[in-house]
Amino acid sequence: MADKQNTYHSQDNIRDDTQDNTMENTPENFTSDTTHFGYSEVPINEKRNRVRGVFESVARNYDLMNDLMSGGIHRLWKTSLIDWLNPRAGEAHLDVAGGTGDIALRVIDQVGRELAGPVTVCDLTPDMMLVGRDRAIDQGIVQGISWTCGNAESLPFPDRSMNSYTIAFGLRNVTHIDKALSEARRVLKPGGRFFCLEFSQVVLPVLSEIYDQYSFKILPTMGQLIANDRESYQYLAESIRRFPPQDDLIRMMTAAGFEQCSYRNYTGGVAAIHCGWRI
Repeated sequence: MADKQNTYHSQDNIRDDTQDNTMENTPENFTSDTTHFGYSEVPINEKRNRVRGVFESVARNYDLMNDLMSGGIHRLWKTSLIDWLNPRAGEAHLDVAGGTGDIALRVIDQVGRELAGPVTVCDLTPDMMLVGRDRAIDQGIVQGISWTCGNAESLPFPDRSMNSYTIAFGLRNVTHIDKALSEARRVLKPGGRFFCLEFSQVVLPVLSEIYDQYSFKILPTMGQLIANDRESYQYLAESIRRFPPQDDLIRMMTAAGFEQCSYRNYTGGVAAIHCGWRI
C-alpha cells in the first residue's frame, strides 16, 4: 500500500486501484443488467466509465461547474462540512470522490499542516486528481497527503484504517450507493464518522420550481457556452434528481450499519450534509 505521507508528482505515480473493482451486485429497483445514468438506463458495466468520462471532461473546470450548479454557495456548504467534521490532529482522514483536493486541503488547513494526520484522496478519475495534486503543490503541501485512483464501491484500504470519511458531491454518481456506504463503514475505525455533502431534495416549494428551471434549462446552456459541454452538465442536473431524498439516505446509512445518523439541510434543501457514526 502506498505511503500516505507522500504526495505523488506525476500521473504515473497516481495509484490506480480501479481496474479489478467492478461490482456486480444490482440494486433491487433496477433490472439485472441496467442502472441509471441521469435519466437514462445504461448497462451496469458501462456506468463507471461514463461517470469517469463526465469528470474527465469537466476536470479543469470543476470549480466553475460547482459555481454554476450552486451559484457559488458550494464554498459555504464545504465550510459547514469542515466545521461539523471538526478534524483533529493526527487523525487519518479519507476523502472519496475528492480528486480536486478541495475538501482534503481544507482538512489540512483546519488542523494545521504540521499537525494534520495522513489525509488520503480517493477518486475514480485520474484527471481530477491531477488537478488536486497541482493545487496542493501550488499551496506548498507536499507531505501528509496521498492520491489513489479507486472506486467508492470497492475501496483499496484496510478495514478500520480511517478516523473520518467525507464524500462531497460524489455519492450520487456511484452505481450502488448501498455498496459505497458499506465500504465507508468498513474502512472507518470504531468511533469514526461518515459525512456526505450532496445536492439533495429542495424542501421549499417555491425554491424547488425555480431550481428545476435553472437546473434543466439554464445550467446545460451555460455549460455549453462556458465549457463547451452541454451533455455533462445535463447529466449532472439529472443525477441530482435521481439521488435519494434526505430521509431515504438516512435509512440507507442505517441499513449499512451506521448509527446516530442525522442530516442538516442547506439553502432550503438544495444541499444536505449527512453524518453517521461507526460505533
